[in-house]
Amino acid sequence: MNTYENLILEQQDDIAIITLNRPASLNAFNRALLTDLGHAVNEVNNNDEVSVVILAGNGRAFCAGADLAEQATPRLTAQELLVQIYKPILMSITNAPKPWISAVNGAAAGVGSAFAMNCDLTVMAENAYIYQAFAFVGLIPDGGATWHLTRTLGRKRAFELIATGEKLSAGKCETLGLCNRVVPVESLMVETIKWAQELATRAPLSLRYAKQSVNFAAENSLEQTIIDEAALQLICSASEDAREGTTAFLEKRAPQWKGR
Repeated sequence: MNTYENLILEQQDDIAIITLNRPASLNAFNRALLTDLGHAVNEVNNNDEVSVVILAGNGRAFCAGADLAEQATPRLTAQELLVQIYKPILMSITNAPKPWISAVNGAAAGVGSAFAMNCDLTVMAENAYIYQAFAFVGLIPDGGATWHLTRTLGRKRAFELIATGEKLSAGKCETLGLCNRVVPVESLMVETIKWAQELATRAPLSLRYAKQSVNFAAENSLEQTIIDEAALQLICSASEDAREGTTAFLEKRAPQWKGR
């Protein structure tokens, strides 16, 4: 694992943990952090020894969004920054061949909330919340936040949340489907790592193509989804892992996955 200045990248067995590390700024994104994150995302996605990735934030918050102090004198326009810098990182997480889990403590605000929601699964500490503060500074949600909110909450509830700037507590996020689990603050990483370790025991190809299928289903019709599932099922059923899974089941032992 490489060493980065603005984040911490570590590996525990087959679990990679990326921790945003600008705690004095509540892990707000500046260009340096974005550069580090882009490299770290590619590093863990291309590491065959990593089965699951956790994205977390150091200190009192997951991420407070964009660093507005730096954005006041951008070298790129807001549009260029979002399309050229943020989008590739977010899409690399979305299209990753392995699950990503966001471990959210404190605020997941602005584009920070987009990163939390963009992960495949989300664990929130009891003190965590999702916050769209854009209306207070004359902006709109970005980084795909409107996509996630609208598809999860529906059009009216999503617009209400954006227009009012309501802070959605962890408990409310769980009820609305914006997170999977809520845990005590002190056990956030312990519980997230435990869940990641559980997922890492599953067949890698199954997780990879199930994630791809869910992403496809979110954008396409039932008819097209059935066709897409069939194509992915063909890949899975012809794999060594599928044969190993069946053999292990019949022999009543734990399977030994190879990811092929």
